[in-house]
Amino acid sequence: QVQLVESGGGLVQAGGSLRLSCAASGGTFSIYAVGWFRQAQGKEREFVAAISSSGVYTTSVTGRFTISRDNAKNTVYLSMTSLKVEDTAVYYCAARASMSPVVALRRSNEYNYWGQGTQVTVSS
Repeated sequence: QVQLVESGGGLVQAGGSLRLSCAASGGTFSIYAVGWFRQAQGKEREFVAAISSSGVYTTSVTGRFTISRDNAKNTVYLSMTSLKVEDTAVYYCAARASMSPVVALRRSNEYNYWGQGTQVTVSS
């Protein structure tokens, strides 16, 4: 059973930065597909970023967010810079275990494990 635990959310002013972490346990992390999604209040969950050999991003965060993974630490990160008020949401990491080769998945229904979420609030 794969467990995902996010951390690093918080309150930040517009233009600021945060780094989210997602620690995974269970299975072989190096062959997980991993990604980040977010859900703003009253809106549907949306794709933010995923990683295979490199990151893929939704248009609104391209150039500001960077996804990375450290297989030795079983952790995936989302570095967020130049944050905007519209980035306010609960951020979730997601994983699909036992994928080889690992590909970047953009659709939420392609993932079968989810973290509990971490709140990111960007103030103006």
